[in-house]
Amino acid sequence: MPDNLLKNKANFGTMPVFLTAISTILGAILFLRFGWAVGNVGFIGVIGIIILGHLITIPTAMAVAEIATNQKVLGGGAYYIISRSFGLNIGAAIGITLYLSQAISVAFYVIAFAEAFDPAIQWLADNYGLLIYDKRAISIPTMTLLAGLFLYRGANMGMKALYVVVATLGLSLVMFFIGSPDNAPTEMVLDATVENPKSFFYVFTIVFPAFTGLAAGLGLSGDLRNPRKSIPRGTIWATVGGLLIYIWAAYKFTVSASPEDLASDQLIMRKIAIWGPIIPIGLAAASLSSALGSIMVAPRTLQAIGLDDIFPQKGLNKWLKSESKKNNEPINASVISIAIAFVFVFIGDVDFVAQIISMFFMVTYGAICIISFLEHFAADPSYRPTFRSKWYLSLMGAVLSVWIMFQMNMTYAILSLMIMGGIYYGINVTTKENRGLAKLFRGVVFQLSRHLQIFAQRAEKGDRELSWRPFAICISQDSFKRRSAFDLLRWISYKYGFGTYIHFLEGFLNEETNEESKQVMNKLINLASGSKNRVYLDTIISPSMTSAIAQVMQLSGISGHGYNTILFEFSRTEPERLNYVIDNYKLLESTHFDVCILNTSYKGFGYQKEIHVWIGANDLENANLMILLAYIIQGHPDWKKGTIKIFAIYPGDQLESQKEKLLALIKSGRLPISPSNIQLINANYANKKQVIMSKSMDADLSILGFNHEEVVEEGVDLFTGFEDMGNILFVSSYKEIKIK
Repeated sequence: MPDNLLKNKANFGTMPVFLTAISTILGAILFLRFGWAVGNVGFIGVIGIIILGHLITIPTAMAVAEIATNQKVLGGGAYYIISRSFGLNIGAAIGITLYLSQAISVAFYVIAFAEAFDPAIQWLADNYGLLIYDKRAISIPTMTLLAGLFLYRGANMGMKALYVVVATLGLSLVMFFIGSPDNAPTEMVLDATVENPKSFFYVFTIVFPAFTGLAAGLGLSGDLRNPRKSIPRGTIWATVGGLLIYIWAAYKFTVSASPEDLASDQLIMRKIAIWGPIIPIGLAAASLSSALGSIMVAPRTLQAIGLDDIFPQKGLNKWLKSESKKNNEPINASVISIAIAFVFVFIGDVDFVAQIISMFFMVTYGAICIISFLEHFAADPSYRPTFRSKWYLSLMGAVLSVWIMFQMNMTYAILSLMIMGGIYYGINVTTKENRGLAKLFRGVVFQLSRHLQIFAQRAEKGDRELSWRPFAICISQDSFKRRSAFDLLRWISYKYGFGTYIHFLEGFLNEETNEESKQVMNKLINLASGSKNRVYLDTIISPSMTSAIAQVMQLSGISGHGYNTILFEFSRTEPERLNYVIDNYKLLESTHFDVCILNTSYKGFGYQKEIHVWIGANDLENANLMILLAYIIQGHPDWKKGTIKIFAIYPGDQLESQKEKLLALIKSGRLPISPSNIQLINANYANKKQVIMSKSMDADLSILGFNHEEVVEEGVDLFTGFEDMGNILFVSSYKEIKIK
């Protein structure tokens, strides 16, 4: 944040924050529209409005208080607090929307100030025949006078006036609460309303600005001695104090006047107070204090936005940064704010302006709560507030804000969200600041992933047979010679499991090999980027393949679930590469891994149309895994036109029984394999390899089983001798799995 925001005299304490907020909360709405609200929705309805409004404002107040204690707070109020915690992208989107609501609020309170002159207007008409038909004759000169005084004297003038105003406001409320009208209702009816009352959410929209005072005190952040202390205290005190007073006021209105009187007389408080004239005086004081608060806050928000060079026009940012040499006031930002206020003063409709303010504040508060909620789960180490709210409060505030916006006015709600979304998109395009929603969501996803991994690890009960899925790891030193193993791994891990591909570098770990591993890692990432995959990539440096295998098999899976499958590969032209698997097969068995060996040929995976699964009499434990792997591979979009064929080689007397078992397995396992694609072959009359080659010469992938005894007996020969066939995947399951 530029030094321009460091004011020469930051000498305000907690009380100005509290007074600014409470004078806005207990302002124009309480005097002009709260009695009308009780008349339209009754005591119970108003209590509902108060509770619903505070279910948004209290979580927002706590979120703002939390954010304010995260770091040193300078000028700019809520904009500064949010942008420094969550980035300029988010801060600007919320800040500009908040600024508009603050600037429009100035007009709202000036219009309300003019309403306080109703008794005086009536008195002039009765005694002197002087008729004032349009209260803009009062509000426009008032706005002009207020603007002139503020531009000339600055915030200190407003703060000095604030103490007098709040004292007057307090006196008027005391006289209202101790008053007892002669024509008060004889009994309290909790749900009494006028005939044809306004809807609940329309009344809520008009009344909601009464609950938005929490943002008023934030704008003084640059003028506070200790913002991290004053903002949370002042804001929360004012919010809770306002809640209690509004509940008391709802009761007082209900027991003091009929719904018809409440709804028809906007200054009904005069007839209830012990001394009636104090009410318009209090209204004028409250409106004037709220206008002063808003006119102090809005320019500081806009100036802070300019200081961050948020707008794409550099000249505009520089112009908004300008301050008065006399009193360090944001002179140009004040001019803009006053101009916006004048536009709405000319409109002159207090209810229309209230709806606009409600919508802008609602979208602002909702955004603050959403950001606070996300930050709780992102767990950013740089986010260390000394005051902590609760994530569920922020979530509640966010959900209610969005829901109520659409209940209030769907058109305005959509427009408000589009404005904020447009601002966020525009800032993202024009600024290099990379902190924003993307950073927050990355943090949330990271935390969610972390918790899920731990949960998955703890939830594992060893029920592999009941719910098997592939957690496969592949180790290869030929990654850049051929990519068949990587392709197979990405197919296996596409939808049903996890895959990790590790490139083996032979040697000892030192500075040179470490640098080489980084270069290899970059090459792997570039290689993988050419295809859509969900494979985790890594490298390992080890003096031998044996030690590398031992290390790899002890790695924890990124899924939070241990690996259960290891994949090796060798080229048909380099069968000697297979020796490291043969030599370490006992090690693989001892760790209870399913072992897959991919024999790659010049044909590769062909057209990815046919997968042939070969099941023999020795594949009792392998068969289910082989079929399941074929099904998993076929589920990848690359194999969307593929079919699975099963060839079963059994002695003649077992053929029919094995066919029934296969059909039952396919049916119960709901596997997309047609019974016509199952072929039985009599093992008594044929050489196995010759049969496989004759049937699967044109297959794009063949899957064969093997076991420990066969490896010991035949060695490398078990995996070779399949000339001119496509790629072959040899599978050995350490234990039979079940297909459900």
